[in-house]
Amino acid sequence: MFKRMDEIAIEIPEVEKPDANAAAAIQELLGGKFGEMSTLNNYLFQSFNFRDKKKLKPFYDLVTSITAEELGHVELVAHAINKCLQGSTTLKQPDDTPLGSVKDARLSYHFLAGAQGALPFDSMGNPWNGTYVFNSGNLVEDLLHNFFLECGARTHKMKVYEMTDHPAAREVVGFLLVRGGVHVVAYAKALEMATGVDVTKLVPVPSLSNKAFNESRKYEEKSVHTKLYTWSDNDYNEIAQIWKGTHPEDGLPLEVIQGAPKGVPVPDAPPLEEEFAPGIFAEDFAEIAKRLKMAGNIKD
Repeated sequence: MFKRMDEIAIEIPEVEKPDANAAAAIQELLGGKFGEMSTLNNYLFQSFNFRDKKKLKPFYDLVTSITAEELGHVELVAHAINKCLQGSTTLKQPDDTPLGSVKDARLSYHFLAGAQGALPFDSMGNPWNGTYVFNSGNLVEDLLHNFFLECGARTHKMKVYEMTDHPAAREVVGFLLVRGGVHVVAYAKALEMATGVDVTKLVPVPSLSNKAFNESRKYEEKSVHTKLYTWSDNDYNEIAQIWKGTHPEDGLPLEVIQGAPKGVPVPDAPPLEEEFAPGIFAEDFAEIAKRLKMAGNIKD
């Protein structure tokens, strides 16, 4: 089962800087082959289908706990896209083309079908699909694939970071570079545990350190790159048999934390009347409030 909190992982800057093409680029980190939906669903189905859990529990715990974090990363990237799209259009009469300002946006589907919100697509508007999921059932093969997947995801994050200077985009991508780096090292350590081969000698892939990115460096200074969470109050704590020792890049001690990190409030998206969203106006809200009071037998 999953437990959900009405929070996101980090605070995303509020800026008056709409950038539809930045949002399109970030879509690659959501619905691309190496995006967060791919990492989530690869690990999700590997955890569902994991064999011989009792004997291999530290590995099962690792894949399962990272799955939960990836779900939060999907959420975070979606909010980054929303922030980049916010303010792209203004309310006008239909004959005054209120959406005319985005007719040349590279990914117009954000405006035609999504009410300026994230969609399960890549940067070119291709929908995410299940063929991106790899689950061989062989532990070493799956761990090796996961290591490769996280390295590929890291490469894409670095390129998107270099593609846009939008503050919301860079804040989220910088954070994800750090947390994705945790997963790279975690799978490297798991492979070492399973095979005896020190895969950590390969990291980082690409070789550029996260410390080269301003928005990543501040998180590493807080040791965010050394912590792995169980995302459960009581379970999946055997990841401590894998996530131990020191970080291969800077030698800092690694730490397993039972539970989840403290998040921040989920951003509230303003209404978009020119997109008919949410389509509830002041008079409608008054009627809804009246019906809710009646349903709850609440009297003024």
